[in-house]
Amino acid sequence: MTSALNQGTEAADPRFTNIEQWPTHLVVRRMIDDQIEGLREVNQQVSQIAIVAEAMARRLRFGGRLIYAGAGTSGRIAVQDGVELQPTFGWPINRIDFLIAGGPAALTESVEGAEDDISSADSAIDERKICSADVVICVAASGRTPYTIGIAKAASKSGALTVGISNNSNAELSKCVSYAIEISTGPEVIAGSTRLKAGTAQKGVLNALSTAMMLRLGFVERGMMVSMQVTNEKLFKRAVGIIQTLVEVSAVEAEGLLTQANLDIRKAIALSGSVIKN
Repeated sequence: MTSALNQGTEAADPRFTNIEQWPTHLVVRRMIDDQIEGLREVNQQVSQIAIVAEAMARRLRFGGRLIYAGAGTSGRIAVQDGVELQPTFGWPINRIDFLIAGGPAALTESVEGAEDDISSADSAIDERKICSADVVICVAASGRTPYTIGIAKAASKSGALTVGISNNSNAELSKCVSYAIEISTGPEVIAGSTRLKAGTAQKGVLNALSTAMMLRLGFVERGMMVSMQVTNEKLFKRAVGIIQTLVEVSAVEAEGLLTQANLDIRKAIALSGSVIKN
């Protein structure tokens, strides 16, 4: 008999056949344990994630866009990672894009048949004028979503560096990309609901991948978000703290420098004339 952990993400795990009859605290415990199992699988891909992050950084160092692609849950998780890069690292908004099956509406509601629409994948690549300067990250839990595979194939043909993230071994998506990251998370507590363990694993990979890439591109200094976008009072105070941590100035001086630099932390540090602390 094949172990449940060796089956695909959409298989039913016999351990949870009657889970709706379990006490709630046991359901919650099992779900949390499952998320931990998913992250253990991510941990098996550390070397590959590092290789991919460095390859992405090399491609994007002199220009180009970072583009996330997917359908359904996987597409929404991809967008969640991508939208954080501009406020966290100051990644230029014109250098990020999203290709989601069904378009923006699919972020909040199901768009029938969108993930099977291969023609829209081809046209999306043409419309965005994807080229060899770009990096396209394609996310599909099953590794066989037609729209996502269509994006991967068309983007690869355009010369872009393509990355495939899937939750099954030997995924079809992996055959269509420059670099593949496969996290074999197996069946879910609720059969087929890849928003659970598979989704947690995908987000874990994306967190590590995009953050490591930003580190290699120089958007972080001394473990600090020196390119962070200062958009509210809380972040203003955080930015003041970053400046104080990195150079010898008082809080009042840091606030003045930050204001003078139009809320640009790097410029504020440069204006201080101080040498960054060892």
